[in-house]
Amino acid sequence: MSIEFKAIHHVGLVVKDLDRSIYFYHDILGLQFSNEPTPWFDGPALAAGVGVPGARLRQVTFWVGDHSNMELLEYSNRTEDNPIPPNNAMGAAHVCFRVDDVRATKAELESKGVVFYTDVNVVDEGPLAGWRWCYFSDPDGLTLELVEIAYYDKDVRDAASAEYLRTRPSLEQIQARLG
Repeated sequence: MSIEFKAIHHVGLVVKDLDRSIYFYHDILGLQFSNEPTPWFDGPALAAGVGVPGARLRQVTFWVGDHSNMELLEYSNRTEDNPIPPNNAMGAAHVCFRVDDVRATKAELESKGVVFYTDVNVVDEGPLAGWRWCYFSDPDGLTLELVEIAYYDKDVRDAASAEYLRTRPSLEQIQARLG
C-alpha cells in the first residue's frame, strides 16, 4: 500500500483574538464561512488531541476556493511571550492564496488598508518561473502571500525534478551534514 494524499484540507493558524481576525479574513479578504465560530470548548480529549495541557479554545473555518479551508484558532491559554518568528526561522510558516490576477487583488486589498511588504515580484526563470507573488501580514503579524501562476511548463519541471532525484545527496550525506 502506498500513501496517497488527496489534497490539503485546511491550514490552521493560532490568532490572538478570533473576532478581530474574522473582521480581517471575512470582511477584508472576503473569505466565506465553512463553519461559524464555535463557542469556547475544552476537556481532556481536546487537550490530548492538540497536545496542549489544559487547552481551551474556539475556532472558525473559512472556505478558500471550492475545496480548501482555513481554520483560525484562539486559545484562552495561549503562550504570551513567544513572538512570531521571522520568515527565515525554523518552524516559521505562511499561507499563500492563489489568485487569478495578483496585481488587481493586491490593489483591492491595499484600498482596504492592507500593507504589503513589496510590490509584486515577477519570476520568469528557474523552478518558480511563472510566479507573480507578494507578501503581507494579518492583524497578528502572521505572514500571508498572494500568488498568480501566469504559466507552468510541466515538462521542464518534471525533467528538473527527475534530475534532482537522480543526483541528490544520500540520507547518510545529509545526516553527516546536519551533524
